[in-house]
Amino acid sequence: MRDVFGNITRTDIFGRKISKKQIKRDVIAENRRKGQAGEEAIRMRYALQGYEMERTGRGHDFRARKRDIFSGKVIESKVVEVKTGKSQLSKLQRKTKSKGNYKVERVEPMFY
Repeated sequence: MRDVFGNITRTDIFGRKISKKQIKRDVIAENRRKGQAGEEAIRMRYALQGYEMERTGRGHDFRARKRDIFSGKVIESKVVEVKTGKSQLSKLQRKTKSKGNYKVERVEPMFY
């Protein structure tokens, strides 16, 4: 639970103490929501630019492909990783980034 200034409070609105485990659960859930909102924002941004966005599993979030309108052949393909806040790339993501054709998109979602 957060106060009006965005700081985490250790008591609820009735003055009862909130456990450290519950605070940690709340922070993790908030980070997950923020990350999913950021991914959705980037997915929409790329879709508006004409890319096909495919969700991938390991080492990155999306594979973005731009196709030729007439032939349907892939003109451009890149891997997109979405990061929100101060999050850092994992070891696998840094390894994937070094291979090239890897775009890290930093976004701060307004609503999550």
